[in-house]
Amino acid sequence: MISYQTHPHSFHIPVLGLCYTVDTPARVAHLGISSVISIVDDILMEKMREFYCKKFNLPFQAIPTKTEDHRARRITAYLDTIQEVVRQKFENLKKSVAQTEEEIDRYIKLLPDMSALRQKFNQLVKTDNFRGKLPEWVNENLVAGDIDVNIMSKLDRDRFEDGEKLPVEFNDAHAALRGFAKSQLNSSLVLSAGMNPRLYSYIEEFDDFYPDENLILKKRIILKVSDYRSALVQGRFLAKKGIWVSEYRVESGLNCGGHAFATDGYLMGPVLEEFKNGRTELVDAVHSIYVKALHEKGKPVPEQPFQVKITAQGGVGTAGEHQFLIDYYELDSVGWGTPFLLVPDAVSMDHETRQLLCNATEEDLYLSEVSPLGVLFNNVRGNSMDRQKEAQNSAGKPGYACTKKYLALAPMDGAEGVCTASKEYQRKKIQELNEKGLSREEYDRELFRITDKACLCNGLTNSILIDNELDTRIEGRNVIVCPGPNLAYFNKTVSLDTMVDHIYGRTNIIERTDRPNMFLKELKMCIDYLGGKIEETIKPFSDKQKKVFQTFQENLVKGADYYKELFQKHKERFNDASSKSNLLDDLEKLKAELAVLKARLV
Repeated sequence: MISYQTHPHSFHIPVLGLCYTVDTPARVAHLGISSVISIVDDILMEKMREFYCKKFNLPFQAIPTKTEDHRARRITAYLDTIQEVVRQKFENLKKSVAQTEEEIDRYIKLLPDMSALRQKFNQLVKTDNFRGKLPEWVNENLVAGDIDVNIMSKLDRDRFEDGEKLPVEFNDAHAALRGFAKSQLNSSLVLSAGMNPRLYSYIEEFDDFYPDENLILKKRIILKVSDYRSALVQGRFLAKKGIWVSEYRVESGLNCGGHAFATDGYLMGPVLEEFKNGRTELVDAVHSIYVKALHEKGKPVPEQPFQVKITAQGGVGTAGEHQFLIDYYELDSVGWGTPFLLVPDAVSMDHETRQLLCNATEEDLYLSEVSPLGVLFNNVRGNSMDRQKEAQNSAGKPGYACTKKYLALAPMDGAEGVCTASKEYQRKKIQELNEKGLSREEYDRELFRITDKACLCNGLTNSILIDNELDTRIEGRNVIVCPGPNLAYFNKTVSLDTMVDHIYGRTNIIERTDRPNMFLKELKMCIDYLGGKIEETIKPFSDKQKKVFQTFQENLVKGADYYKELFQKHKERFNDASSKSNLLDDLEKLKAELAVLKARLV
């Protein structure tokens, strides 16, 4: 198997909203930590590029919206700027060993205690002429973290100019992909939120996604998936086009931040077990298709498969959970997202919002319907965007001015889509609602569904602009943030070093002793989700509805049985210091809730 560069850490920082990790690589990559930038908002990236060019004395030339292919060009320019910032910081770290060992000490101390790199460094320290050997050793062994990017593949809005629809390559996701492909980055594109065959096919247009003459993939693909079957289907689809999937990133359906995609009751543990058992089969099945496609395209063909990484994220919060995922499921990395919202030197955020997160409890963190995409969205009560929305609705002025239109996907009267959070959309829908002659109760319920949508395009970008005192005239100053439920157990800001120490078990920043195990938390969320769907569905159920509910419930039962066996078999691994509860007792209570749900479906 052909391997890539080995990274020194067993965790990565996933994409967090539109802005929260947009400059995280500039903060942490020189220390060997990989993270993911959202490349949805080119307006934000243009502002941040100017900010970083000024900060690091780099040349800056604005790319106005009237510039041809401005979206892709802005994204390319921003990514190249961040890469240059990381390059400078990493080179400065390596050069610093000539004067001081402070920076190299920090890099090494952040590593896992048993990492190969840390062990090599400890051996070097014991040798003669350690200081003389150090500069060469640093150059040969230290690596920067990856600057990966994320595209929600379904956010692929058609673009128009003077009322005319532009060619498909100017669609939002297509242009973002092109912006990444033309950048100087040697990193990965994370594709999330489902399969977009048209977008996937567009990847074929760019040479960096194919092996070069040295069988190196400069640009790689990471697929965010919720189950093994989806990984196999998408992996084969891309392999037929000569595109290799270098990593399958399993994410919990509900126990995560951002948008939450409820699966059919498939739980994270059983899904990871399937990846563990089927990893070789997955690689072999895709490799044979891939080789044939490369031959047909006249591209260099690897005799052995490229490396395929399996990673996971969603709800992990303790060193014990982290290490169990690495050891038992043989994962290459674990994503830590939500906890990093409380790490100021990794994630930029305005003070008010970060304090809101520090004080958030389980009751404050909830799955909301505020997303214009019509997908569940993790939310925290009391954020300033929701406060603005409530004030507007109370004043009879619902909806937002749609300034960016990234989520303008709902069809209406014209050829261009509209955003369901926009004034235009909500006024039309309220007018239609007024003509239905509904009862007051039905009317209020439908009105709330219309006006509950929030402006995510601006709300998810404002925090970093406020924090860095940048222009917010387009966006306003209201903020929305999308932490996962795991945030309830992290209640203070900490340094990057402290958070990494927590991940690796060198310290514990969780003060509460009632945090549920990540697997049981997800199971409970799925039970509550299914119960809510059953409750809100008009009775009697149709045969189709009943079948969907039963399948969901049966999959949860299978998952619960799987966890019972897992907990019993690895009892010593689940004695977590941050929880005094008995996992098997907690699991039996959840199984009882599943039995109640089953009875409601009879």
